[in-house]
Amino acid sequence: MAQDLSALAAQLLDAAQRAGAQEADVVAVDGTSVSINVRAGALEHAERSEGVDIGLRVLIGKRQACVSASDTREETLTTMAERAVAMARMAPDDPYIGLADESQLAQDRDTSVLELYDPTDEPSPAALQEDAARAEAAALAVDGVSQVQSASAAYGRRRIQMAASNGFEGSYMRSDRMTSCVAIAGEGASMERDYCGESRVFQTDLPTPEDIGTLAGQRTVDRIGARKPKTGSYPVLYDERISSSLIGHLLAAVNGASIARGSSWLRDAMGEFVLPANLSILEQPHRKRVTASRLFDGEGLPTKERAIVENGRLMGWTLDLASARKLDMQSTANAARGVSSPPSPSLSNVSLTQGTKSRDELIADMGTGLLVTSMIGSTINPTTGDYSRGAAGFWVENGEIAYAVNECTIAGNLRDMLATIIPANDARTHLSTVVPSLLVEGMTLAGD
Repeated sequence: MAQDLSALAAQLLDAAQRAGAQEADVVAVDGTSVSINVRAGALEHAERSEGVDIGLRVLIGKRQACVSASDTREETLTTMAERAVAMARMAPDDPYIGLADESQLAQDRDTSVLELYDPTDEPSPAALQEDAARAEAAALAVDGVSQVQSASAAYGRRRIQMAASNGFEGSYMRSDRMTSCVAIAGEGASMERDYCGESRVFQTDLPTPEDIGTLAGQRTVDRIGARKPKTGSYPVLYDERISSSLIGHLLAAVNGASIARGSSWLRDAMGEFVLPANLSILEQPHRKRVTASRLFDGEGLPTKERAIVENGRLMGWTLDLASARKLDMQSTANAARGVSSPPSPSLSNVSLTQGTKSRDELIADMGTGLLVTSMIGSTINPTTGDYSRGAAGFWVENGEIAYAVNECTIAGNLRDMLATIIPANDARTHLSTVVPSLLVEGMTLAGD
C-alpha cells in the first residue's frame, strides 16, 4: 500500500488546527478488495476496488462535526478541515464528547502480535476463480443438487491509521480470504436453498473449496420436502450457525448508547442474573488471527479481557468515552470509529461458555421441538425484549430429526429465553463471536 497514511493523517490534523479546531482526530483507511463470482463453470462477475478513505472529526468546545473524503490532495484536506470547523461551530452542544486524556492512551500499539494480516502474496483473479469453480463443482456433485445459485471467492486487505491531537497515533493491517457457495435443490415451488461460507485471516487456514461446496450441497439436499411445523409451545434448538444472533440481542442490550438512552430491556439489570448461573460471556480482544481483535479501541484506549456476564450475572455495559461520561462510569475501551461518524460503543471478540453435550445429544434431550438453522426478518422490541422471528430448520420427534421445516415463526421474551438456555459444545473457535448451539425451552411456534 503505497499511500503514507501516517503523513496524511498528520497533514489533516495540522489543517484542522489551522482552521480553528480545538481538538481533532483522524481515521484513514487504505484498502484493496477483489471478488470473483462463478456460475456454470464460467466467470459471472469480477470486481476489484482500491482506494483511500479519510475521515476527520473536529471539536470546538462541546460541539463536534465529522467529514470524510476519498480524495487526498492537499487542497481537499484543507477544504475538509475548513468545512468541519464550520459545521462544528453550528452543531448543538454535547457535554459528553471529548478526546481521551493523554494518560488514558494505550502504550502498546504493536498489533503485529495479533496476526491480523497475512503477508503472503495476494491471490490472482485466476486463483480466486478456480476456488469458486471448485466449490461450485463440489456442490453440483452432491446427489439432489439441481443448480448452484452462486459460488464466490474474495480477498481483502486494508491498513487503518488513527491519529489525534491528544498525541495518539496507531495503525494496524488486516486481511481476509473468503470462499462461499449457495446451492439449490428441487424445482418450482418445492425449491430449497442453503449455503456454506468460510472466511479466515490467513489463506492457509481456509477450508478447501471442495469442503465448502460439498457442505453447501449437503445442507441444501437435507432441506428437500420442507413443510410447516406444528403450532404450539416447544423447545427450540438454535444451530451453531445462527445461535450467535440470540446472544447478539443480549450484547446489543448492554451497549452503553442504549443504556444511556434508557431504551434497553436490560437497562435495570446490572448485577442480576441474565443467563443460567453456569454461563459467562467474555470479551477477549487479543485473540490471534481473529478479525475483530485489537490492542486499542477507536479512541486510543488499551483493550483488555473482561466479563460481560459472569456466572450468569450481568457485570458491565459496553462503553466508549461519551457513553461512559453520560453514565458516570469509565470507558471499557470499546469505541469503534468509521471515517464518516464519531466513535460509538462496539464489541471485539466475545465467547459464551460451552456446554458438555454435543448438538446431537441436545436433540435427543429435547424430545419434540424445532432445530433452527436459518432465520429471516425480525421483530425485536429493544425496550421490552419481546422477540419474534421467521425461522426454518428441522422438526424433531422423539429425539430425532424427522423432516425439514420452513415458513414458521418463533416467539418469546428474550429475558425469559436467555434465562433457560443450555449450550452445546460445538462452537467454532476461529470466529470472533464464539457461541455453540443453544437449546431454549418453551418457545411459541406458529406454523400449521
